[in-house]
Amino acid sequence: MSTVNVALVGVGNCASSFVQGVEHYRDGDAPGLPNPVCAGYAVSQVRFTAAFDVNPAKLGRDLSEAVWAPPNNARRFADVPHLGVPVVDGVLADGVGPGSAALVEPRGAATAGQVAAHLAATGTHVVLNFLPTGAQRATELYAQAAIEAGCAFVNCMPAVLARSPEWRARFAAAGLPLIGDDLKSSFGATLLHRALVDALTSNGVHLSGGHQLLGGGNMDFVNLTDGDRLASKRATKSAGAGAASLHVGAQYVPFLEDRKVAYIRLDGEGFGGSPVEVELRMVVEDSPSAAGNALDAVRHAKAALDQGVGGLLREPSATLMKAV
Repeated sequence: MSTVNVALVGVGNCASSFVQGVEHYRDGDAPGLPNPVCAGYAVSQVRFTAAFDVNPAKLGRDLSEAVWAPPNNARRFADVPHLGVPVVDGVLADGVGPGSAALVEPRGAATAGQVAAHLAATGTHVVLNFLPTGAQRATELYAQAAIEAGCAFVNCMPAVLARSPEWRARFAAAGLPLIGDDLKSSFGATLLHRALVDALTSNGVHLSGGHQLLGGGNMDFVNLTDGDRLASKRATKSAGAGAASLHVGAQYVPFLEDRKVAYIRLDGEGFGGSPVEVELRMVVEDSPSAAGNALDAVRHAKAALDQGVGGLLREPSATLMKAV
């Protein structure tokens, strides 16, 4: 039986929920999984072949154990058996921001060439990027390693890759699939914001502005305390929400752990210039909400690899990502 061999870049909360999800849905359909079979592949055909991180607390441990290592705090919903996939030292570059440096003493001595060699040796098909927001250079180095190893690349983070003509051309020239940028949650603030924008504008409301105020207690929110890194998140949030004028704010709230609280507001003018105001609050478990779309993305990427389709996969990117 053909498999989808996946390498994880970054073994944080999103990786934890993704690994758990593969185990949880291995036997088929169950609540919360939109596509038990996607692009011809069942969940049971997804397997892990490699994992990279720079946190010494995770390095050398089996992936099944590393997903629980602090500072990870994703909700536990599945027992993951021993996977036989050790977490190896990855590329550091800009992968750890100023806000995260106090919580992690990173290593990250690997080069892109060493990563490529490990991907090739482990028979990896798809590289799934879960690096922190703002890790542009590190994302590019892993993308280069994927090309050298003949792997598809799924960019789940706001780093500019699928939006880059240069990187699209490089993946196309290599005949390798690229999906990105910045993964949508299966049901998150961006999806709900976009639905509200579409509902209002399709009924004649002229939107004048809006905001998303986000709070959470995971490492993503620690990372977003750095203004430069938050700026890249704002760009993909605005693109995904379909709002040209959108303020995005993020606050680290430790007791929330992996929960995300979002406050969404839209302002506009309706018939006769009458004011329209919409306010909404939602609470979701952040990482599990993203794992379903990541599971679809790796299966689309493998199917394209099977068919020899290279370059940007526009339809999966438009469906699963915030910005493309």
